[in-house]
Amino acid sequence: MIIVTGATGNLGRRIVERLLERLPADRVGVSVRDPRKAQDLADRGVRVRQGSFDDPASLVHAFEGAEQLLLVSLDRTGEECVTGHRAAIDAAVKAGVGRILYTSQMGASHDSRFQACRDHARTEDLLRATGLPWTALRNGFYAASALLFLEAARHTGDIAFPADGPVAWTGHDDLAEAAAAVLTDEGRFEGPTPPLTGPAALDFDAVAGTAAQATGRPFTRTVVPDDAFREQALAHGAPAPIADLMLSIFAAARNGEFADIDPTMAELIGREPATFRTLLGHAWAE
Repeated sequence: MIIVTGATGNLGRRIVERLLERLPADRVGVSVRDPRKAQDLADRGVRVRQGSFDDPASLVHAFEGAEQLLLVSLDRTGEECVTGHRAAIDAAVKAGVGRILYTSQMGASHDSRFQACRDHARTEDLLRATGLPWTALRNGFYAASALLFLEAARHTGDIAFPADGPVAWTGHDDLAEAAAAVLTDEGRFEGPTPPLTGPAALDFDAVAGTAAQATGRPFTRTVVPDDAFREQALAHGAPAPIADLMLSIFAAARNGEFADIDPTMAELIGREPATFRTLLGHAWAE
């Protein structure tokens, strides 16, 4: 059985759907904080069990019988994130899981400018220390994050952010399909995968041009000094840790941490991944 955590989230849900296209429902299980939100999966024959990263005993039960476990990374940062991942990995060992797969990120490194990438590197260390077979899916930077950043610019036409660098923006649907492909070809990757990325790396100058092409409207790119961007974020109600986290994304991009593109994603899904223009067009058409 393949067990997926976070199966009611944006990525986890998509992965489960792609697995159900490849496997009978009784070969798939999910671990979720609120089983009521996964009732439709239970109705389709998926095994649904309650599991919370803050309750390790619940995770042991949720992971029971897993030949493979896909650990979808938590939407937390710093010690809180790594502690939750440690609890899940320890529970997987106790449950006798055969292989652990983890949704890591391209650029995962202990010296990354981006806190989340440091968290991913520490989690990969925990996986390595188990002695179990493991795979880290080095996902490209989510295009959904860029679209969130661009929401104000969508209306103003001004993309006003700190200096950045090229980023291999990558769609959730493609990443979910790639994860399902890896899960159903057990053992294809040992340790970290190559970067699983979209077909191009774009900085926000290029994104401005892409937005103009997609909409037929002009977009400008304004470079905002780091300190001014942080002050603006605080003034709009962002807590200081969130403002610093956002700023660190630009610092990491300037450092080239998200610039690599790789053909592995296309090989896994059997086609070219969606371009950023396609993803932006779909999002802004809604």
